[in-house]
This record gives sequence, structure tokens and C-alpha cells, in this order.
Amino acid sequence: MGSRETVGQERIALGESILVLVDLQERLLPVIAEKEGVVENVRRLARFAEIIGLPLLVAKQIKLGKVIPEIRALTQAATAVEKHHFDCLASPAFRERLGEIHRGVLILCGIETHICVTQTALHALEDGYRVHVVADATSSRSRGNWEIGLARLRDAGAIITSTEMVIYELLGKAGTEAFRRVLPIVK
Repeated sequence: MGSRETVGQERIALGESILVLVDLQERLLPVIAEKEGVVENVRRLARFAEIIGLPLLVAKQIKLGKVIPEIRALTQAATAVEKHHFDCLASPAFRERLGEIHRGVLILCGIETHICVTQTALHALEDGYRVHVVADATSSRSRGNWEIGLARLRDAGAIITSTEMVIYELLGKAGTEAFRRVLPIVK
């Protein structure tokens, strides 16, 4: 895990990373700002994860309904971990699943940025994980809360990134079979 002095300079690597999808649920999504773009970018990341073998962990808050169909269809192999806390890492089931995967870098996306994504990221940083938050694959009910959440995360040491930055950084180069399979996702 990187020191605080190198935060922001670290590249992500496939063998170190896990994609975490937070609370993309039916009852919450309708009130989320710019939800269509967020869902599309999370779909792109989930499809990308499947192609390159990036482990995926899905969290869902109790009483907010099922994971939305667009994401559920792409993550059937990853059973959603139900949680009571806003912070995913406060859930013993989530911690257990995360521990089974043995990765030191969390790539976070989902909703709401200023609540569940932030609390999860802060806890992960405290626990020594490196955290990358995919800004264009996160949102809140208001743009203001989304912006404040991202600013707080950056100040705390999380790396703020984008969907395409994650995809191309993990791919590393063109001309591979994985690159050819991923091209339709980014075009």
C-alpha cells in the first residue's frame, strides 16, 4: 500500500485491484443526479471487469430494493452483499468477501458519493487500502453533495479518476486480445 506522500502518483494494477459497486439500487437511483451517465459508466466498468478478470464486489443497502437490472444482469456471478451501515467495511459480510479476494486497491463507484461511497473510502483508507473513486461512475441526489464528497475524498487521500482512466490504465497497452474486446465498451 502506498504512503500518503505518493497518493495520486500510484498506478493501478490488475493483480492488486477490485472493483466495488456501491448501492446501485432500484429505490435510490430515481432521485440521483445524472443517473443515466452513472449507470452507463458503471455498466462499462462491470463489462470491462468481466473481460479482464478484475474481481467485482457488489454492496447493497437494506430496504432500498434490488440492484438495478442493468447492473444485476452484468454481475450475476457476484452476489450482492447486503449491508445495514452506510460504510461497506462496517459490514462483517462485506469485510469477509473483501478478505477472500486479497486485494489492496479498491476501485469504488456507485451512489451516494457523499454518504456510502465516502464512508466506505474513508474506512478503507484508514485500513491501509489504496482507494480510487471513479468520479463519472458516482453521484448523489444533488451535484453539490457529489462535488463535496469527491473533494473530501481527495483531501483524505483517495485518488479521483474516471471510467476511461481506469480502463486504459488497467489495459496498459493496445494490440492485445483484451484491448480488442474492450474497444466496443469505450467507443
